[in-house]
Parts: sequence; C-alpha cells; structure tokens
Amino acid sequence: MKGPEIHISFAPGLGLFVPAPRRTGRTAVRTDGVSTLGHLVESLGVPLTEVGALLVDGERVPAAHVPAAGAEVEVRGVERPQEVPGAPLRFLLDVHLGTLARRLRLLGVDAAYESQDIGDAALAAQSARERRVMLSRDRGLLRRRELWAGGYVYSHRPDEQLRDVLERFAPPLAPWTRCTACNGELTGADKDEVGERLEHGTRRTYDAFARCTACERVYWRGAHHARLDEIVRTALAEFGGAPA
Repeated sequence: MKGPEIHISFAPGLGLFVPAPRRTGRTAVRTDGVSTLGHLVESLGVPLTEVGALLVDGERVPAAHVPAAGAEVEVRGVERPQEVPGAPLRFLLDVHLGTLARRLRLLGVDAAYESQDIGDAALAAQSARERRVMLSRDRGLLRRRELWAGGYVYSHRPDEQLRDVLERFAPPLAPWTRCTACNGELTGADKDEVGERLEHGTRRTYDAFARCTACERVYWRGAHHARLDEIVRTALAEFGGAPA
C-alpha cells in the first residue's frame, strides 16, 4: 500500500488481536489516504466492538476519521463497565457459547442462544432486529457492520467467560427467574398444577416449583441445585444483587 504513513499503538488488552510486532509500543502503518481509522484498525485485526477511545495526536476522534500522514494513533480498549445505550441490556450468543448462555439465564440475564449454526449473517441480523449484544469468540462475526452491538468472549472456560461478561456489561442480576432451556420467564407453580409432569419421587420429595411461561418446563431445587447455587452465590458476591 502506497500512501501516508502513520504510527499506531494498541492497548495491552487488544494484543491478542494483532500480530506480535504490534503488541508493544508504536509501529508504522502505511495507509491508502482515504480509509477511515475504524477500517484501518479492523484491517489490523481488532474488531471495533473491542475498541474504546481512538486518539489521534492526543485528541479523541470518531472511527470515521481519516488519519493524515504522520498521525500518532492510540487505540484503547473499552471502558468497564461498558454502557450499551438505546435498548434494554440483553444478549445473543452464538452456537459455541451454550454453557455461558445457560449460566447467564440462571442469573436472570436475558440471553438468547442459537443451538444450531445459523450463520454469521443471520446472527448479525438478529442482533440488529432484537437490539441484542452479540457475544462471540468469532472475530469475523464481530466485524459485521449490521450488528447492534457486540463483545468478544476472551476465555474458553465457562467460569471465566461468565465473569468477563458480568464485569464488562454489569447486567442486573435476578437469579432463578429465567428458564435455562429457552430463556423464558419463570413463574411460581402449585404442586397440583405440575404434578402430572413429575416423577413419583419428585412429587413426594419436593413442594416448591416454578414453570417457564414460554416452554412450560418445570423447575425445582433438586439434586443439581447445590452446583447451580454455587454459581449464583459466586456471581452475586462479586457483582451484586440478592439471592432469590
């Protein structure tokens, strides 16, 4: 590429997106003289969903800014907690993040999830249509222009993924209020109302039940409850809220 040369530096947290030589200090980049700074940053590997402030010669500029020759560019990461204006905070997760989706729902966070791979275009369109923050480890998906908003999930471990999302977006927590299977809202259910759906041992042992208002799945605090309760208590201790 023949054009103006600029110098660019990336925040340490963005280092995994760029080649090793660009991870420390300023490096030279030859531009075409017409591309925006946002396009340039993405061409170097960083999705704009992960970019906070863009500074040129110490002054904040929009992603649409076209840098001139000799510009000193600083690319910062998003500030945490990150505000997502314009819609209630809710999420859309891709096919690889099923465990994270279920844990967010366990905490009462609105988290839509596609268990089948419907493709990047369809996911981006759903994000825009429903105004959901797209969560993914797919950098290409997060670079799609039609996304409403997005966030890269930095870890492959569910515990770390959950902590990362809660720290970054600070969603309000309301444990035990959403169906972990379909994301519908739960409501209390009398034992007599759901009795025909229960095994005999469950009917005999438990008295408190909830039912999903969308898929009608029935919930009770059974043998698996201790493990789920630990996830809830850990999240509430670190990120606030009160147990349900």
